[in-house]
Amino acid sequence: MLITDVMTKRVVTVDMDDSLKVAKEIFDNVKFHHLLVVQATKLQGVLSDRDLLKAMSPYLGSAAESNRDRSTLDRKIHQLMSRQPVTLTESATLDDAIEVFNTRRFSCIPIIDEQHVPVGIVSWRDVLRCLRPDAA
Repeated sequence: MLITDVMTKRVVTVDMDDSLKVAKEIFDNVKFHHLLVVQATKLQGVLSDRDLLKAMSPYLGSAAESNRDRSTLDRKIHQLMSRQPVTLTESATLDDAIEVFNTRRFSCIPIIDEQHVPVGIVSWRDVLRCLRPDAA
């Protein structure tokens, strides 16, 4: 089975120089856990919701929130993103993705075209859903 049969084709990208505030707004309004980071449409990295949570002040949104806490959202995505992510191309198979998940500690794999432009993303959950469609 090709990875294109499993991957999520609707990818959301952010620019390397976008602020963490932009990423937080996206994560707050959607049900996925990874943003693909691009520069001039080419994949540069991945930002996870966990990366964002680790970078934010725990006092944001609380009565103890200060200007310093709010300023954590002014940092740029390129300061936190995972660089040089392991990727697969559209010709990859489901077995290729399983191999990456089994040998690396990743929760998603960006799928790119020949120009290094993201065309999809596959998570370990997508793989499990494919292997057990009746359990979804």
